[in-house]
Amino acid sequence: MKRYLKLYGWLLLQQIKIKLEYPVDFFLSVISQIFIQGTGFLTIWVVMAQVPKLNGWNFYEVALIYGLLTLSFAVSVTFTSNLWFIGYTYIRSGDFDRLLVRPIDPLFHVVMDTLNYSGFGDFISGFILVIGSTLALGLTWTPARLLYLAFAVLTGAAIFVGTYLITADTAFWIMDSQPLTYSVFKNFEFAKYPLSVFPRAIQFLLTWLIPYGFASYYPASYLLGRDTGPMAWVGVVVAVVLLFIGRRLWFVGLRRYSGTGS
Repeated sequence: MKRYLKLYGWLLLQQIKIKLEYPVDFFLSVISQIFIQGTGFLTIWVVMAQVPKLNGWNFYEVALIYGLLTLSFAVSVTFTSNLWFIGYTYIRSGDFDRLLVRPIDPLFHVVMDTLNYSGFGDFISGFILVIGSTLALGLTWTPARLLYLAFAVLTGAAIFVGTYLITADTAFWIMDSQPLTYSVFKNFEFAKYPLSVFPRAIQFLLTWLIPYGFASYYPASYLLGRDTGPMAWVGVVVAVVLLFIGRRLWFVGLRRYSGTGS
């Protein structure tokens, strides 16, 4: 573990150096991602201009949900977006073989092969939304709330990574898993709104099957003092289960892998 932590830090530093070799490209990517998130949030603003409350949730409370989800997504996509491309970039091309002859875990290598710096734009957007919405709501940031915020963001990020990994693992069987990963990921659009506005089937989907609700609705409810029972804390268990399943499927797929012949 110590070796991997040291290696992770060194590789992360090299990735940052590579990205900063082209500072204009870096800043344009960050700014464009902020713009993309801004236009997405504009959609919610248009909706709530017509419907001031969604099942008891006002505009700033929905903004908090959106901000928390964006922060979790930003952390996950910045460091693990390469999972999306395992099939197309590595397995389909045969480039995965080079990872198997190196003395480190190939999954670790895939994750560290790139740093998605556009995720910094997502993080800035989420941060602005969380701070702006809580200021508008008059929410006081106590040490306990700040700790819970960090817990919720990291838990949400782990849930995103878990879904990326589980769907990416299918590349060992279907060669290109990106369409499947993308189709599962796009369900996070529903999680930008309070789950209580959806039918029970959608609530179940976003709580237990594609559990992005633990990155948005449940932590936002807790921070706002709404009664969520244990659901405010269950997300960490869900994240661990998803990561465990993803890791086990990875090993199954790895044993099955025999190369592309290219």
